[in-house]
Amino acid sequence: MIYKIRVILDAQEDIFRDLEIEASTSMEEFHNAIAQSFGFLGNEMASFYTCDEEWNQDEEIALFDMSENGSDVRLMNETFLEDVMTEESPKLIYVYDFLSMWTFYVELADIVSYEAGITYPNLLFSFGELPETPPEKNFESKPTFDFDDTFENYDDLDFDENWN
Repeated sequence: MIYKIRVILDAQEDIFRDLEIEASTSMEEFHNAIAQSFGFLGNEMASFYTCDEEWNQDEEIALFDMSENGSDVRLMNETFLEDVMTEESPKLIYVYDFLSMWTFYVELADIVSYEAGITYPNLLFSFGELPETPPEKNFESKPTFDFDDTFENYDDLDFDENWN
């Protein structure tokens, strides 16, 4: 089966790519297809995240396991597109370059039959130019800790200053 997928940059202006890719493709190959379609070199850390219908982030599928003791994080090279993206769960979040936080919404648009003569992955449509810097994130939650107030209220801090 072939997945038709739209990958949309999280930005004010419309910037997206429509891709065709085999459902049996590894998530690592899918990562490479997305990176190439947007003009990235593909040499930065990246992760996919499963999510619900409202794009609430869930499980991470990482490019590499960066934990010291080998965690239970799913890896892209061991996970296949058809295992995480289905008609019942058609959405993923993709983050490329954790220092810049390029964030993309990935959505399954259609499932079609394999067509002879087409090389997959296949870039169907490209709309918009990637900006030079990632769009700024507008995080809704505000910190509850007032960092400017710390030194005036030293006695209010909840720790033992003679710990050593």
